[in-house]
Amino acid sequence: MTPPFLSSPAADSPGLSREALWPARKPNEPASGCDLSIVIPAYNEDRRLPGTLRRIQEYLKQYPGSWEIIVVDDGSRDGTVASTRALQAEDGRIRILQNPGNQGKGYSVRHGMLKARGRLLLFSDADLAAPIEEWEKLNAALQQGADIAIGSRSRRELIRTHQSSFREWAGRVFNRLVILVLGLRFRDTQCGFKLFRREAALAVFPFQRICGWGFDPELLFLARQRHFQTVEVPVVWAHVPGAKIRMLRDSLRMFGDILTIRMNQLRGRYAHPAWQPEAAAADKIRPVSA
Repeated sequence: MTPPFLSSPAADSPGLSREALWPARKPNEPASGCDLSIVIPAYNEDRRLPGTLRRIQEYLKQYPGSWEIIVVDDGSRDGTVASTRALQAEDGRIRILQNPGNQGKGYSVRHGMLKARGRLLLFSDADLAAPIEEWEKLNAALQQGADIAIGSRSRRELIRTHQSSFREWAGRVFNRLVILVLGLRFRDTQCGFKLFRREAALAVFPFQRICGWGFDPELLFLARQRHFQTVEVPVVWAHVPGAKIRMLRDSLRMFGDILTIRMNQLRGRYAHPAWQPEAAAADKIRPVSA
């Protein structure tokens, strides 16, 4: 089965403007909720995170709905928390959460998504390897009926700066194993740029158990198990130096995570949530079968 794709932004589609995909709401959302939450996991990101936050803020000036940016600090030892708090003092729509020490990217994303207030929940890497403007492509997929849209580096002509040959090769091997072991027929599961409807996020993230780099396939596996429609969307992407992943050690762990996901499913561990979201009273987590 060929995975679903959207090959172009909605703004290029006949009769669809950018504004048509944004919520027709006033930016005075009550504190209990908002239209869009952007979750950014951060570990020792003091050098580039302030620029990332400024860039997102500038982009969101044209966004007509209400929004929040959630930075999840994963036990940073530099000035990540201090620099984020300085920006938070200027704009209360920036929030910071702190993990109990260094827990991993998967833990950080889950922490932020389960504390987010938005109707739509986007998580993005701190380096903005996929530019924030590309979220419009993901949003277009949701407006067309998808529950989850995942950014993909599958279109090579959209890649502005490539990773090393070894990293690209390792990524291809990893995705092949994801297909073989988990049956997830996506060309790129690891791009750190994914958008969820709130209902889908609350049905998936409480059951996530992998805290490290291999959490993305687990999310997609859980989404399929719960019958959410997931669409893979090619996005512009550029490799940014300074990634925290250690290729050999972390790649081996990620391969192990694929097997862990399958074992968790066979043992029925995904039948019950491992975490509870701080959800509004009207939020419901979709019932799950083992």
